[in-house]
Amino acid sequence: MRLADIMSTQVKMVGPGATLGEARTLMASAGIRHLVVVEGGLAVGVLSARDLGGRSSTGRRASLVEDAMSPHVVGMAPGATVRQAANRVRGRGVGCLAVMDEGRLRGIVTTTDLLELIGRGAASQQRNGREL
Repeated sequence: MRLADIMSTQVKMVGPGATLGEARTLMASAGIRHLVVVEGGLAVGVLSARDLGGRSSTGRRASLVEDAMSPHVVGMAPGATVRQAANRVRGRGVGCLAVMDEGRLRGIVTTTDLLELIGRGAASQQRNGREL
């Protein structure tokens, strides 16, 4: 199975100059934990719910996305395998991969996507009438 088969194509994006409050609101309304930070049409970072420090920004000084984002976008091509993606996520310690094709953002795959895939696969495999 390839990343193109499981990636989310409705990627939520934010600019580096957006406030953390705006980013938090976007994540909450979309029910997601990762935003790709885009500037000038290029992915320049990733902001995760973890970067926001939890559910509320109480006690955290007002700041911008660029102050909290990870400036390293870890990406893979849509033709990469799920196994390659899992190894990259594990090896880099990231929560998502940007799916890039010829420098253009095409989608996103998160650790949740990978775990759901494993869960569906494990539940469907049976040996001697028992789930593995």
